[in-house]
Amino acid sequence: MNTPIPPPPGAPDWEHCVHRSDSGDDLVSCPGVRVSGQAACLAHLADADRDAYLAGLAPGADIDHRGTPFTESLLDALLAALRGPATGGPLLGDAQFDSATFQGDAGFDSATFKGNAHFGSVTFKRAARFRSAIFQRDAGFKSATFQGDAGFQWATFQGDAKFESATFKSDVWFKSAVFKSRAQFDSTTFHGDAWFDSTTFLLTAYFDSAAFENNAGFESATFQGDAWFVRAVFERALSLGPAVCAGSVFLSGAMFGSPVTLSFAARRLLCQRTRWSSMVELRLRYATVVFTDAVLEYPLTIAAQTDPFICFDGQPVAEQALANAPDTAVRIASLRGVDAAHLVLADVDLSECLLTGTVHLDQLRLEGTCSFATVPSGTHWQRWHPVRFTQRRTLAEEHHWRARQPTAVQGWNTAVAGAAHVGPAQLAPVYRALRKSFEDGKNEPGAADFYYGEMEMRRHDRTSTTRAERGLLHGYWLLSGYGLRASRALGWLTAGMLLTIMLMMGFGLPQESPKQEATGTVPSGGGRVTFEIDKDDPQNPTQDRFTGKRFEKALNVTLNSVVFRSSGQDLTTAGTYIEMTSRLLEPTLLALAVLAIRGRIKR
Repeated sequence: MNTPIPPPPGAPDWEHCVHRSDSGDDLVSCPGVRVSGQAACLAHLADADRDAYLAGLAPGADIDHRGTPFTESLLDALLAALRGPATGGPLLGDAQFDSATFQGDAGFDSATFKGNAHFGSVTFKRAARFRSAIFQRDAGFKSATFQGDAGFQWATFQGDAKFESATFKSDVWFKSAVFKSRAQFDSTTFHGDAWFDSTTFLLTAYFDSAAFENNAGFESATFQGDAWFVRAVFERALSLGPAVCAGSVFLSGAMFGSPVTLSFAARRLLCQRTRWSSMVELRLRYATVVFTDAVLEYPLTIAAQTDPFICFDGQPVAEQALANAPDTAVRIASLRGVDAAHLVLADVDLSECLLTGTVHLDQLRLEGTCSFATVPSGTHWQRWHPVRFTQRRTLAEEHHWRARQPTAVQGWNTAVAGAAHVGPAQLAPVYRALRKSFEDGKNEPGAADFYYGEMEMRRHDRTSTTRAERGLLHGYWLLSGYGLRASRALGWLTAGMLLTIMLMMGFGLPQESPKQEATGTVPSGGGRVTFEIDKDDPQNPTQDRFTGKRFEKALNVTLNSVVFRSSGQDLTTAGTYIEMTSRLLEPTLLALAVLAIRGRIKR
């Protein structure tokens, strides 16, 4: 007497197959879904019943073979029954293969899936081939296991391609495949090489938490939307790209365990909290890079690529997806929280980069042409007086701080959303570290701008700089721009000399040069005469003081005072003090001017 056969442990919720054992004595079950009108799955139907079922199929028919164990010959027979006369390849409607097992090679080459293709939790024990297959609706391979090679070359996914949590134990090829909707590879594990060369993603591609244990090839891949690699793991990838992304490439939280070269032409590259455990080179075009809190254990280089990337076959990578980009410049948006001791930047734009909080910034290496923000150009009116800034390189955060001030002039850039507000106390150490970095690189003229910025922040810092120190810094800035503005020092020197000349002509030179007088005494009865020679004190001028002759004498006194020399002229008491003062101040201004010129030409 036959009793009901319970479903196998963990069997899905469908009518499972019941069939005779190989010995023919007992009834057993398997996870396969029953063929309509039968008690067994396709794999365990009687030969006559299977032939009848296959004969009744037509190209484009819906099929349901969930949980069915397929041999290679059984799958070939099923696909032959669905082969379309127009394309010569299998034509399937809604195809359900969830939890099925393919024991031999699974050949779906050139197949067309007009409905949804369900391959969730499928196990391919040998090769799985979907070359040139067309999925007109969603293709679901969630939690599928590919034990052999998997080939999806030239496949077209018109609906969503769902490979979440899939496992590829050998190599997989998606070369020249086209994903017209979302491509979802979240938590997918690639034990072998994963080749996405020349693949096109028309919408967002998700590789979040994916694990690439070997090569991850994306050469000439094109992402029309965003490319998400958040928390992905690249254990032994040698290169990633060159690829083109019209949106953003998200590498935040990703881990790279071996030396790798990343080549991207993308609008944005986000590497927040990305961990780089070996040497890395990022070669970029068009990209704005966010590197906040990235962890660098070995040297890492971010370099701008001037010319288009070249593939291994010698052909340039097509960049039509970025045709509307303003330029190919690479911009660094943030290095906050990064240990810059291992960081090299080459030919990048740092005008919008947030640098406060960067560790070992003094060891940052800047190669090529790295640009910074500059001060507003032209003359601006601030309340009642004009303001003009001497051109220098500045930090983006100084722009943000100055733009927040009530008296800010136009031209200072405001902070972007999410940028923390920092002030002079935080910016002064950043300028100091960059100055040291330039000085260590033997670029003294380049370091001068950052020294100027450091002094400016100290002058405006009301928290850690005392009032007396701020006063000294203000005077230093006013007289010579912290010893860096030769024109300012020379201007003050010229003004001082003119003032000295005027004061000398008005008060310093006597009315007339004092004349010597001799008086003699002839003692009675002697032939010896003794003379006492004295000189009158210089008399303050009372008549016309501003004459050509007096100007010449005043100019002589002033020029001698510039080089610490006494003019030897007879001066009034006021003139003596005027000369002493000028001999102190004017040589100092001359020295500041010489110092500023030297700072600009020193190598």
